Formats: sequence, C-alpha cells, structure tokens
Amino acid sequence: MKYLALVYYQECMINAMSGQEWHDLNQECIACVERLGDQGHFLAGQALQPVEMATTVRVRDGEVLVSDGPFAETKEQLAGFYLLEARDLNEALQLASRIPPARLGSIEVRPIRELPPKD
Repeated sequence: MKYLALVYYQECMINAMSGQEWHDLNQECIACVERLGDQGHFLAGQALQPVEMATTVRVRDGEVLVSDGPFAETKEQLAGFYLLEARDLNEALQLASRIPPARLGSIEVRPIRELPPKD
C-alpha cells in the first residue's frame, strides 16, 4: 500500500541553523532516501522551497483567486514529502519515524486513495 509522509517543521528553526548544520541535515535526508530505496520503500519524494515562495489558488463561483503564500498560518510549514510503499499503516509509521526532520517537527502519514478507473 502507498503512504504519503508529509514533512513539517518550523522554518524559523531551519533558518537559525548554521550552514554546516543545514548541510548535515540534508545529507541525513539523502542517506534516508537511499536506505528506504534500497529496502524497496521509497517511491518518490521532494523537498519544497520555503513557504514565502508559495502561491495559493482557489476557485470560487467560477472565479480563479490567486494569493501569495500558504493557505493558512501554521506553526509548522510543509517542507517536503516522501511517497512510501509499506505493507500497512504500522510499517509506514515506523518508516516515517526514520525521516530525519521528524526530530525537528512532525511527519504526517496518510494512505494514498486510489482513484477509480476512467469510464
């Protein structure tokens, strides 16, 4: 079964890191992806640009509304994702606990909902 592990952390914590600390965290993430891939669990993933680069799109009554920034103010910002293959939720949670930024913020794990085939 596929699970999406959404990585959240406070960008202010990342911004307070030294260049070496940031580099080390990124190297840990790369190693984590390699381990997950070697074990057949990593399907895809990407890191995201900081929240100030975000744009939000809404459609209301047929009108497209575009605004700068994320949809809602939160303490933690979405920083990236890992698409994982796991036999069940328990295994997905175990895998998510190994994602290095879990030490700094949180990892939201959600099962992927498969869409029905096209008619």
